[in-house]
Amino acid sequence: MKLIRFGAVGNEKPGVELENGDRLNVSGFGEDYTEQFFETNGIDRLNKWLKDHQGECDAVAQTERLGSPICRPSKIVCVGLNYAKHAEESGMSIPKEPVLFFKSTTSIIGPNDTVILPKNSTKSDWEVELAIVIGKKTSYVSKEEAMGYIAGYVLHNDISERAFQLEREGQWVKGKSCDTFAPLGPFMATKEEIKDPNNLKLWLKLNGKMMQNSSTSDFVFNVQEVVSYISQFMTLLPGDVISTGTPFGVGLGLKPPVYLKEGDEMELGIEGLGVSKQNVVNYKG
Repeated sequence: MKLIRFGAVGNEKPGVELENGDRLNVSGFGEDYTEQFFETNGIDRLNKWLKDHQGECDAVAQTERLGSPICRPSKIVCVGLNYAKHAEESGMSIPKEPVLFFKSTTSIIGPNDTVILPKNSTKSDWEVELAIVIGKKTSYVSKEEAMGYIAGYVLHNDISERAFQLEREGQWVKGKSCDTFAPLGPFMATKEEIKDPNNLKLWLKLNGKMMQNSSTSDFVFNVQEVVSYISQFMTLLPGDVISTGTPFGVGLGLKPPVYLKEGDEMELGIEGLGVSKQNVVNYKG
């Protein structure tokens, strides 16, 4: 199953995308894709509901705006330097344990919404990432059991202001949490749709030029390890998003570095998780 949310900003409605690409409005189900939805086996309940009510659901036009497929998760936990070649291009050692940081939920936007460079931004950068959506509350979960706590996966562009991130006392969250810095979607694919999350092609183009082109097989810490590790330090709630890191090819690693500017267009995708596209503008105040 592929979950979507569509409509105007702040007024999104729940929907699904079918195998043939058609989209349906499932507002009649009566629930948005919230923590409570995932906590109460919402995916299974929605699946059963659709068997009886799919014919009653209105079509959603392909031109309709898509929002984040997850309705305001309690947190976004990110893993830094989780691809060996990305650590190398960043001039940093491959970590012995996952590097963790948070990204504010207020940074979340739809997959094709406009990215706004923050006030005083000089080094904003792109990062295509596979993100995990948690399906059940958990803490201290083992690597062997971790997959059982995953609801699905979503495409994430972990946009990062490098000057805020690396030049202001090294607090990464400053460079990660700016408004519009977390485009999610176009849809959340349930875990049954993704046979092996540790072997997916992922890529990003800037103004039509391929910048990142890699595979999650280059993970330093795979999906199971990441979920288990994070759960040792905090409770993961249904609907929480875990972003698993970016491969090589970010602007920071180029010689000379290249950063986002007004008028740029990012296009990115992950095998099985669709494609998103964001235009870039400056903060207008």
